[in-house]
Amino acid sequence: MEQEGTERPARATDVPAPRHLRELGRDEALSLLATVPLGRVVFTQHALPAVRPVNHLVDGEDVIIRIHEGGALAALAGPVEGPGVVVAYEADAIDPDTHLGWSVVVTGYARPVTEAEAVDRYAALLRPWVGRPMTGTVRIRPDLVTGFRLDAAPPSVSPVPRG
Repeated sequence: MEQEGTERPARATDVPAPRHLRELGRDEALSLLATVPLGRVVFTQHALPAVRPVNHLVDGEDVIIRIHEGGALAALAGPVEGPGVVVAYEADAIDPDTHLGWSVVVTGYARPVTEAEAVDRYAALLRPWVGRPMTGTVRIRPDLVTGFRLDAAPPSVSPVPRG
């Protein structure tokens, strides 16, 4: 009996067609990131790496997330002065059957959003997925944007024999 959230093991006959890995440019990566509502923020908690799934939106080049007081991500809403907290943000859309899709990682500084107008606008656009009230908004300003796309490999062309 299969448990919820588990899948059958892959079989040799399940091997997908060849794929081509292509690096994404900054603009394309950020455009793709804006097409999905969920990602994972990587941050430091108790001097160790931690990862949390969060919903987001992309505003220009910035990734916006909302946080709640007392949660693991509350440290991202630290002091307004200074560069902020170094984080990575990752999102992807990869089909589990074909193994085609993309993945994007944004690395940069997270700082609290303090401008009242921006806080209100983000609150209206970015509804929480959890049943807790959100008490803060964080802007991740990317310094480094990387990504890749897995596309189906073009069919190989066999040389035509000369007679």
